[in-house]
Amino acid sequence: MKSPGCTPRHVRCLIIFSLCLGLTCLSGIFHMKNKNYRISKSQEELLIPPTPCHAKTNVMFLKTHKTASSTVLNIMFRFAERYNLTVALPADQLFHLGYPRTFVAHFVEGFKTIGQNYNIMCNHLRFNPLEVKRVMAANTFYFSILRNPIPLLESSYIYYKNNVPAFRSSKNVNEFLASPTKYYHPADYRANIYARNIMWFDFGYNNNAEDDTQYTQAVLEEIEQNFHLILIADYFDESMILLKHALCWDLDDVIYFKLNSRSQDTVQMLTPESEEQIKAWCSLDWKLYLHFNQSFWRRIEETIGLEVLQKEVDHLRARQKELMETCLSEQEAVRKDDIRNKALLPFQSGAADILGYNLKQDLDNRTLRTCQKMVIPELQYTSYLYAVQHPHKKRKEVGLPLLWTNLQERSVQLPVSN
Repeated sequence: MKSPGCTPRHVRCLIIFSLCLGLTCLSGIFHMKNKNYRISKSQEELLIPPTPCHAKTNVMFLKTHKTASSTVLNIMFRFAERYNLTVALPADQLFHLGYPRTFVAHFVEGFKTIGQNYNIMCNHLRFNPLEVKRVMAANTFYFSILRNPIPLLESSYIYYKNNVPAFRSSKNVNEFLASPTKYYHPADYRANIYARNIMWFDFGYNNNAEDDTQYTQAVLEEIEQNFHLILIADYFDESMILLKHALCWDLDDVIYFKLNSRSQDTVQMLTPESEEQIKAWCSLDWKLYLHFNQSFWRRIEETIGLEVLQKEVDHLRARQKELMETCLSEQEAVRKDDIRNKALLPFQSGAADILGYNLKQDLDNRTLRTCQKMVIPELQYTSYLYAVQHPHKKRKEVGLPLLWTNLQERSVQLPVSN
């Protein structure tokens, strides 16, 4: 006699139920295996030591204007000295590489004899990739720095007030921005380059070009192709950490004291209307900045991560504070009239009061030399390196006392951290 629960219909239902249950279990096992695999892979990646990198020593820095680039140049010069690298310096008595003319290779001192054997290039130039590649090796790392065009234009106005016709004929920056075309004449573009889209110009493009979407997008893509990294001056410490990672340099290689800054009492307050006007008047620079500010933070998130970034920024600032306590008598920058050693007086321009530093008096020779390298202004450092690399050429004249007469005495490392 058959059991009432074993009808053919019930058997079919039981088989179907068993198949469904089996598929569900298999799906769960497969999901768990995938999940376990992902965890295992992540754990495995954490256990694998990072691939050792080697410090990049062929580096081209496009030095843009009013973007904290003088501080970056000091970092580059100190790195070049530490590793005995050859810097592509301006020829003869110049302190820039032909600027504002578009760069050509013969603007570099010794190019005809040295050829493509320079390691570092970082003085002002107007970018021309084909000519730069004639000077720099094929494996050169290219980077530059941008700044928010709103504070940049105010800074340019003060710094170049006496040199730029568009600035000179206006009373203040807000008056200029209220009607820029009243003061700015494109025919005088060579004299007025600092008054409009200066970063766009430094990258080699027409700073008076029409703001056409197709054109600007093509330029942005070309810059991305030509440069491995674009830093943001408004986040300078974060930029130095990103640069350190990109170049595989040590923390002391990117440590700095801020150079070529000005006293706050020379800053002119922009009205809200002026700030908005800058976005329109310097729209090419504005688009350039917005684009690479976005890629800057994306690069940080993809390579370092915000948590690690903050820790390294804290380390950099702690090291900087330590070195300031070691080197500086006032622990901060001072006004030009308060700089005791005139050999350390920075170049003064326009209505700006460019700050400098006083060093402590009781430093031993090695520490003194190292501290001097941290605070020496751009023109003096360029002149010194030129004399070291080209001893048979006339030294570049700065019009100030020489900081060093013995060119061979070099400091290669910062004071050791306690």
